[in-house]
Amino acid sequence: MLVMIGSPVSAVTVSGLYSVEVPVAGSSESELKDGYADGLARVFVRVSGSRSVLEREGVPALLENAESLLLSYQFLRDEEGGNRLRMGFGAVGVNRALASVDAPVWGANRPLTLAWVAVEDRGARTLVTAADDNASEPFDSWQAAFSAAARNRGLPISLPPSQLSGNRELLSDIWGQFIGRIQDRSDDLDHDVLAVMRVSRSGGQWRAGWVFDGMGMDVGEEAVTAASPGALAEAVINRWADLYAERYAVAAGDIAESPQVDIVVRGVSSLADYGDVNNVLGGLTPVVSVGAARVKGDQLTLRVAFSGELDQLREYIALDPRFVPLEGDSPAPETNSQAMAEPPAQGDLPAAGDERATEADDGQGRMEPGEASLFTYQPVEVDEQEAEEAFESLYQVLYYRWQPASVIGSGQ
Repeated sequence: MLVMIGSPVSAVTVSGLYSVEVPVAGSSESELKDGYADGLARVFVRVSGSRSVLEREGVPALLENAESLLLSYQFLRDEEGGNRLRMGFGAVGVNRALASVDAPVWGANRPLTLAWVAVEDRGARTLVTAADDNASEPFDSWQAAFSAAARNRGLPISLPPSQLSGNRELLSDIWGQFIGRIQDRSDDLDHDVLAVMRVSRSGGQWRAGWVFDGMGMDVGEEAVTAASPGALAEAVINRWADLYAERYAVAAGDIAESPQVDIVVRGVSSLADYGDVNNVLGGLTPVVSVGAARVKGDQLTLRVAFSGELDQLREYIALDPRFVPLEGDSPAPETNSQAMAEPPAQGDLPAAGDERATEADDGQGRMEPGEASLFTYQPVEVDEQEAEEAFESLYQVLYYRWQPASVIGSGQ
């Protein structure tokens, strides 16, 4: 077991990469099949990190058989009376499908980009900040546009807090792309990479030009143009996701037959605890092998190779009450920035074929397009020396607390 010491980084796990919601014409077999294919195509782009993945030979056949990778679905009606299909695909199955067409796979642990965006329109210059109910049109539309584009690509983005929106000196620094000054202002805000962007309009076109700072991404200014804020935000986020995926996606040949996941167990305070945790996990049916990766205080990180889907491994672990799940309870450092994260989906999705999944009750499960409720961004507790390894991991980190003695009847 190796103890690693270094500075914390702000990588986050994107939960929901393999979940998607798409509009469908109806609930007939052929209409659902079209929905499965549409959803899997979106997941392929999000997970491979490349829009060109859909052009690869063999992908049409995978989309034709999308139902084979489906773990769950739910047929919904939105407020306008339209039909939508919410689906969950198997992470291992999707990753192997991508590898079968020699496509890369970009894992669930992704860098957090802090975006400083100044928009100039009709002589007024404004900072795009985290959601603010008091924001005025049209500048609140920029926040919504970047948020929707980031969700579509599964890219963690954060914006500065709204109280900075009227800082004219800050706006000048962003417009001039004075990286040193922006770095100083970013010290208290979580990020792996800074993006300093200026957006302006000329005629019927919007232009965004930005520079990166951090993780070797600073290669000079890049720019894109588009006809609307939504199209511009999409073009920017697409370019960012492509760049990150080029660096961190795992090549098809490196996708092992047995997938591996990091399991962090807190409360491991003795060698006896370590042995018990290792033996319990090693004895589970889906587990192929268990190895200690790191130890920090009473926190043990194990690398577990498993067969089947990750959800199946979770179900086996849940059978032992000594593993208390801590999903969503991973401590995060205090921050004044607000990531474009959303609350977790309410409840588990019904299993495919379950009659309960054929139609949602009125007022239940409704969601605006963009799959807002399918995504959560969870901090990854790694040091700077471990960051590269975290970014190249395909699956989200699982967190548990070890409770060696039964709570029931303990008198505690």
